[in-house]
Amino acid sequence: MTLLLKVDALNPDREVIRRAADVILKGGLVAFPTETVYGLGASTYNDEAIRRIYVVKNRPMDNPSIIHISSLNQLHEVAEDVPEELEEKLKIVWPGPLTIILRKSSRISAVASCGLNTVAVRMPAHPVALTLISESTPISAPSANISGKPSPTRAEHVIRDLWGKIDLIIDGGESFFGVESTIIDYTRKPPVLYRPGPFTVEELRRIFGEVKVPEQALGLGQFKEALAPGMKYRHYAPDKPLILTECGELDGLVKLTLDLATDEVKKGKKVVVLCSSETCGSYAKVGFRIIEVGSRLNLYTVAKNLFHSLRLIDSMDVDLAIAEGYPEVGVGLAVMNRLRKASGYKMVKCTA
Repeated sequence: MTLLLKVDALNPDREVIRRAADVILKGGLVAFPTETVYGLGASTYNDEAIRRIYVVKNRPMDNPSIIHISSLNQLHEVAEDVPEELEEKLKIVWPGPLTIILRKSSRISAVASCGLNTVAVRMPAHPVALTLISESTPISAPSANISGKPSPTRAEHVIRDLWGKIDLIIDGGESFFGVESTIIDYTRKPPVLYRPGPFTVEELRRIFGEVKVPEQALGLGQFKEALAPGMKYRHYAPDKPLILTECGELDGLVKLTLDLATDEVKKGKKVVVLCSSETCGSYAKVGFRIIEVGSRLNLYTVAKNLFHSLRLIDSMDVDLAIAEGYPEVGVGLAVMNRLRKASGYKMVKCTA
């Protein structure tokens, strides 16, 4: 039996959150909103509860979770050898959608760290999440969905995936950013970007200096080892096939997408196009079904709507989805990382 509790995202009822915190402290699983996506949380110090997360999500046991904290004091509970200069920088970026990989403390078990000598830690910028953690304990939490599927940005997504499998869902409305946190490995010199997110590379470099961006962080292939979430396995994918179109010039992108969609219709396929508000009219006027994702003038709207749009594909009477690509600047890098992985690297690009 799963309990559903609704709260105001910005001013949550502390008594309601305390009920959820009690579930955490007693070894239960709670899905809760963060500013990025909904997380599925257990006490970082309860190995059995963490194992249960992996079971209900069907998550590979070598895919680590993020430890969510509500204060810098808790950072020193879960990590050790935190450089002073980093702590000063974290006062600038936390609470926020940035995860840091650090050396784990002796308090963190092999279960909580997936056998690694490091941990991924962040302080979420969401009143519900911060209150839940402060009323309970540091919380280990991956996204609150079935592994491999689009991450949940609304309580309805969690209900669809996990109802009856977990103890409690806190409905705090739609998440603010819609894509998971940025992850950097601070045990490397220079720090390495493992997953792009709302905290952009441009912002990272202003605060942390040089940051290495490997091609896998762009969504161009997978890392061989899962040192943090989102590195090794296919993620974010709808059940139905998805093809990503990429082109540096917008008119070329629309033509490429139209030509590909037309070819697929000629093969007898029912097609839906995931498009921007600036381009959707080009597909709708020739009869294609569309899902409007957001505006190219504000890629944060695309990020916010992305996972919900990917979930809509499976609710439609279509055989195939084609998604437009976006510029890899700012949060657009995170959008493209997710789309490339969601497509299973099925991409069609413009010819020069």
